[in-house]
Amino acid sequence: MRRWQIRIYLRLLPWRPWGAEARGLFKEISARLIDASGDPRAGAHFGQRLSLAIQRGNAASLLGTLPCDRSDLGSIFYII
Repeated sequence: MRRWQIRIYLRLLPWRPWGAEARGLFKEISARLIDASGDPRAGAHFGQRLSLAIQRGNAASLLGTLPCDRSDLGSIFYII
């Protein structure tokens, strides 16, 4: 089996569509996963895992903005 490694930094913003370079990278990784595994669903599974990782990162970043003492979250949600 051939080993390969791609290092690229992506900035995926949830409120903006992916750029051409990010879409191209996703398609390339998906194609390689399909070729390596032989499973035609491997690309879709990768997309789902990537989406979940982005959502978890967004949740962690939101929780990082809250005060350490979370006993009074009512005042925060009152603003929203």
